[in-house]
Amino acid sequence: STNLVGKFTQSVRRIVQDVKDEGTSSGQTKEEVIETNERLRGVRVRLDENYDTAKKALVTLMARYSESKSQRNVFTRYALLKAMIKDVIRLETQYWSLVEIPRQEKAETVPAFVLRACAIMEKTQKSGEGVKTSAKLAEEAADKRERIERLNDMTTIQIETENTQMTNDLYRLLKKYTGLRNLIRELKSDYVSSKVYPIFPRYTMLKDMIKDIMHDPDYMEVCHEVDP
Repeated sequence: STNLVGKFTQSVRRIVQDVKDEGTSSGQTKEEVIETNERLRGVRVRLDENYDTAKKALVTLMARYSESKSQRNVFTRYALLKAMIKDVIRLETQYWSLVEIPRQEKAETVPAFVLRACAIMEKTQKSGEGVKTSAKLAEEAADKRERIERLNDMTTIQIETENTQMTNDLYRLLKKYTGLRNLIRELKSDYVSSKVYPIFPRYTMLKDMIKDIMHDPDYMEVCHEVDP
């Protein structure tokens, strides 16, 4: 009889699962929500890398700026300021270092914007990856199998809920990343424009560029984050 109860419980579970899988709020099938989950996860990994690159560059800039204050010789410090800014704006010229994210349109919903950003990031050539070894490919395939197995054990609604959470997290990260990306772009523009000036007043201009970033809300929001 225990076996019978077990079988009955299983069949009820299956019916519940089938009912849940029949339709979702987005009208996507289970295969589609799994595919979306994989896309969001993959893009999150890429965006994390880009975000960390941008954040590290600016945090390092501030540290170097603070260190440079001990340099009493104006000409030496001027050279230091130029060098530290150049190291940051180099990320602008290496198109693969910092991926370009478009602005969110006024009428665009969060999920629509995130999926559009995903499509752009998926197209962006990832540098420095080189050819993957067969061991690396096998490891990635095994990881993917595990992820798909986990998702297959979930209902469509559960996966959708997870996707919604991932979308919201990705949206917040996109906003933070875009803020830092814009600061670096502005820094490059200001730095290039300042080249026409002699050392004075350019020396002061370079200091102001760095201080502007230091006090910018987009930088202040993230500079205290502790890296995991």
